[in-house]
Amino acid sequence: MPLHQRDLESVRTLWPQLGTATLTLINHSENHTFRADLPGGERFCLRVHRPAYQSPVTIESELTWLAALERDTDLPLPQPVPGANERLLQTVTTAAGESRNAVLFRFIAGTEPAIDAELTPLFATLGDYAARLHAHALAWPRPAGFVRQAWNAATILDPDGLWGDWRVAPGVDGAIRPLLDRLDTELRARLAAYGTSSERYGLIHADMRLGNLLVDGDTVSLIDFDDCGLCWFTYDFAAAISFHETHASVPDLRQAWLAAYTAKRSLTPADIASIDSMVMLRRMALLTFIGSHIETELARTHLPGFAQGTAELAERYLGGAIWPG
Repeated sequence: MPLHQRDLESVRTLWPQLGTATLTLINHSENHTFRADLPGGERFCLRVHRPAYQSPVTIESELTWLAALERDTDLPLPQPVPGANERLLQTVTTAAGESRNAVLFRFIAGTEPAIDAELTPLFATLGDYAARLHAHALAWPRPAGFVRQAWNAATILDPDGLWGDWRVAPGVDGAIRPLLDRLDTELRARLAAYGTSSERYGLIHADMRLGNLLVDGDTVSLIDFDDCGLCWFTYDFAAAISFHETHASVPDLRQAWLAAYTAKRSLTPADIASIDSMVMLRRMALLTFIGSHIETELARTHLPGFAQGTAELAERYLGGAIWPG
């Protein structure tokens, strides 16, 4: 069940600046995100973590990377706010007595872009952002104790994957199941052949989808590093088109992303060829997400036809390429 303001009264002592704030739920997907509005007009965003997903160690590792990015780049990113005890990560006790990890961020103005808008310039920005994030990740010495999950064939495709088992996702039946079994086998083989050398696999955002962008005039802010982890760098393009892989604009968005990315960081022909595999790997992750998070509006919104669309993409991928040429 979604949390409500009445469940979170304890945050007012953890962050005293929230003492008179009104908390409004604005998103419920992996976590709950609340907007905190103060009478004087100041705003914050409160992220309350889903139980049994990220641990205190992995959340603090995320926040450590964010702090390094804030120090080393000028990317428009979330800014966490320390609590009364000076720590960024707090433990919230809900009205039901449940403990939840929580982080408060400064409010970022903007709106989520729509897939049917003209997104080519936006994807050029995302390509630029991704290249800069990856360059930073390659140069940044991760501190001792830094822990983030890996997004790879095993953690996405295995029955005990991070988001569950795609085999029991809604719509995976009839002719679709054997096709996705073939896709599973082929994906594992292609990803193993591509390999995980440090120039193609490292720390990435892993969830640069439209829902994690806030556009305010010419400023595009990239939010929600909750899924950041170890993965192939080209997966960040696949994540950018999440839930919209079958949209007619995707080939043009791919071209814009690649042009901007390679202006900042080079990619080999093998890297570029890997994008199809990343799109299919991400699509299978999302198929799993819909099945294991069906209580969320995000999953229910994209449920109709998602398994069938995944099968159609799989047929094209197994036939040679998702987007010929």
